[in-house]
Amino acid sequence: MDKLLKILEELRPEVDFETETKLIDGGILDSFDMVSLIGEINDVFQIDIDFEDIEPENFNSTHGMYALICRLQKEV
Repeated sequence: MDKLLKILEELRPEVDFETETKLIDGGILDSFDMVSLIGEINDVFQIDIDFEDIEPENFNSTHGMYALICRLQKEV
């Protein structure tokens, strides 16, 4: 989880991702370059998130994103 928070905080240092709960619904991810974000996550975690995975249940909280990462790491 720490690696994910570091990626998010580097891209949006003004947001406290440990307390922000609605990333998609709250508009937090709207200002991200999603290609760069997904690329960073894929590189750091050695997984393959694709655009079909960008669903509210996967990307609407840091916990949801981390659960997706863990699930994809088990598939590798």
